[in-house]
Amino acid sequence: MLQPHYFFALSLPSEMKEEIVELTAPLKEEDPLRKWVHPEDYHITLAFLGQSSGEGLSNAITLVEQSIKTIGCFTLSLSGFGTFGNREAPRIFWMGVQPSPRLHQIREKVFEASEEAGFQLDQKPFSPHITIGRKWKGPSSFSKEWLSGFNPENTRLHQIKEVVLYQTHMDRTPKYEAIHTIQMKDMP
Repeated sequence: MLQPHYFFALSLPSEMKEEIVELTAPLKEEDPLRKWVHPEDYHITLAFLGQSSGEGLSNAITLVEQSIKTIGCFTLSLSGFGTFGNREAPRIFWMGVQPSPRLHQIREKVFEASEEAGFQLDQKPFSPHITIGRKWKGPSSFSKEWLSGFNPENTRLHQIKEVVLYQTHMDRTPKYEAIHTIQMKDMP
């Protein structure tokens, strides 16, 4: 059996998940991907911890809670679609978010607290995104121009209120289970 993996992420409100479902519907009609992410699994990863023991997770939760306890809720809106991987057959399809200094501040604090708890984290630059699907299977090579035709003109603002520690269950759908939720401070 696969060992569970853990990660801290921004939990997305249900209205934001519904908006992503609406925006991806025309893309899904084209049926270009092998697998689509379940809407309940939409999130923005802040720190991927990998496998862990209970003590390591407990330390990380405590340190993350301490590091973000004074940070308030904030708003985010969606931007366009993008990909990671091979240009002709991308591995990951994602929905981006509009630039947000607060998002980067929270990510930095969660990342640093996770490292302080002893986790070895990926040092790649932070590229906030919401994975929507995997593995291009289109009838021809992938084209960025084709994907840009699905980009939304306008998106709504959504209130982001939680950082969540998730556990991955590869044998389930949805596959991410919220293990611990950290509420951000309400802003006046």
